[in-house]
Order: sequence, then structure tokens, then C-alpha cells
Amino acid sequence: MGERDQGLGLALEPRLEEETSKRRRVGILGGSFNPVHQGHLVIADQVYDKLCLDQVYLMPNYQAPHVDPKAFLDADKRLAMLNLAIAGNDHLAIETLELERKGKSYSYDTMDILTKLHPDTDYYFIIGADMVEYLPTWYRIDDLVDMVQFVGVQRPGYDLATDYPVLYVDVPEMAISSTQIRQAVGQGHSIRYLLPEAVRHYIEEEGLYLEP
Repeated sequence: MGERDQGLGLALEPRLEEETSKRRRVGILGGSFNPVHQGHLVIADQVYDKLCLDQVYLMPNYQAPHVDPKAFLDADKRLAMLNLAIAGNDHLAIETLELERKGKSYSYDTMDILTKLHPDTDYYFIIGADMVEYLPTWYRIDDLVDMVQFVGVQRPGYDLATDYPVLYVDVPEMAISSTQIRQAVGQGHSIRYLLPEAVRHYIEEEGLYLEP
């Protein structure tokens, strides 16, 4: 146990120092996920891959600032569907901060907390192309852009011009929406292949979205 162990120790020290000093690169994809569908998962996976991130967190809102609370499914059910959707995907995870805080969710408040809790992490805040033009209206947007790198998911038909720093990523277009899925369930239509099978089974077993 002498020279060989010492040699290994010397060889590992620089690598250990490099790993501990490396900053994490984490994507944040927020939304109601009411329910989560294949479009959400494709966006998360594509941004993770193309930006070489360490992980992407799906972050469900407790109550979005501009959405009628009556349209929101209970947080525990939306969270259960998210867990089913990402099962087996190590590079996807769930951030529950906004569910824990409750109330209306503003991105600045959430990211202010996360960046203070995880000062070793660089956050990539993922938004759809349809949201880029509305960035000037976001609460404390000038402070928010100092905290995170915005990532815009490109979609046909949207003007991506903005004065704010946005990193654009091409993602295969999937014309799927949670509203479409809820309406289909309420009308008795198929939602197969629009979302993960485990999520579809959960919706059927729990009798979700049957009321218009």
C-alpha cells in the first residue's frame, strides 16, 4: 500500500479539483404541464442535447400569473404525471419550488431563489418562440436576464427579434397542446401518442379532464 497508492493519489488530485470547480449547466422548462405531453419532453430533450447541459428540470407552476385557477388541475396530480413522464430519463428531473411556494409564480422570484440556493449552477431558461416578443412585459425582466440565459425554441411563423439576449435552438415542431389534450378527453377522442402511455393510463384511471 505505499508507492502505488501514492501514485494514484497524485494522478487523481488534478481531476478531482477540476470536477469540483466545474459549474453545472441546468435547463429550466416551466409550465402548467396540465397535462405534460410529448411536445414538452421533446423540447427538454433537444435543448439538453444541443446545448450539452448537465440536466433539464421541468418546473410546474402552482398557479400561473395570467391563468384562471379553475383551469388548473391539482398540483399533486400534475406532479404525478410528470414523474410518470420522465421515469427512466436521468437527464430530466422535476423542480418543485413553485409548487412548494404556492400562489402565483413569477420567473424572477423563482430564479432569484434558485440562483442563491445553487450558486455553482448556470441556468438556461427555456421559452417558446411565441413568448420572445413578450419578454419586455415580464416582471423584473432586466434583473432576470442577469440571472439566467434565455433559450428560445424556434417555431415557424414567429418573429424572434428581441433586444434581450436569447440563445435559439431548433427543435422539431410538434403541434400538441395541453388544451388540445384536455378537450379531446372531454369529447371522448383518442389522445394516444400525444403523451407518454403511462400518463395516458393515469388520466384514464383517475378520470381526469372528463368535465368540459
